[in-house]
Amino acid sequence: MTSELFSAEAIILPQGGPLYLQLKRWIEDAVARGAIKPGDALPSERDLAAKVEVSRVTVRKAVQHLVRDGLLIQRHGSGTFVAPQQSRVEQSLSQLTSFTEDMARRGMAVRAIWLDRGIYDPSPDETVILGLSPGDRVARVARLRLSGDMPLAIERAALSAETLPDPGSVGSSLYSHLDKTGNRPVRAIQRIRAANLEENDARLLEIPVGAAALHIERIAYLPSGKVVELTRSVYRGDTYDFVAELRVGEAARK
Repeated sequence: MTSELFSAEAIILPQGGPLYLQLKRWIEDAVARGAIKPGDALPSERDLAAKVEVSRVTVRKAVQHLVRDGLLIQRHGSGTFVAPQQSRVEQSLSQLTSFTEDMARRGMAVRAIWLDRGIYDPSPDETVILGLSPGDRVARVARLRLSGDMPLAIERAALSAETLPDPGSVGSSLYSHLDKTGNRPVRAIQRIRAANLEENDARLLEIPVGAAALHIERIAYLPSGKVVELTRSVYRGDTYDFVAELRVGEAARK
């Protein structure tokens, strides 16, 4: 039990840096070595401050950082607990697949909560990237992707209304739907950057505001070279690893 760990012996913090970071590193190490397990409760802020002989402000700051990082969770009226360990998903960057197809290959059952399906006037970005003409409209589909009850990602896709005249007809896979109409993309350019979650996306993904996430923009093309899809997605940083295989180019071998 956590109480046994904190009462067994004096806590010696690792040296270096502000006290709150020393305490943060000590808790991280205790979780990593299994001394504190997922679901275990931490002592109260007052008790932990007395045990470590630091101020309650120091304890509060260390805990806030660990909650933001996803290692701890706070339940109103119950206390602070070690968060459940999440299994990580590896997604290859070498193949153009849909989320549904990618998860199916891993034997993971996924579902979606629809956030938006409709026809709109395009934004300036959508007009330029999708190559729309004046008067053209855009179809938008947005989904929250889940495995079981755990949110994994938010996907927001935009296509010309000519390509997708009825967004409401899209089922579990956008790419399967496009395949039926001969509009499935064959290649894409994908850009990935780190991002800190804002309030709306954090609420949907059920992680703290400001937590680390991956923001991914995909521009997908038909065989003709025409852009067919613009998708901007947000993936939880604590569940996803994107993997790419790198090879030495022909010129470097000569």
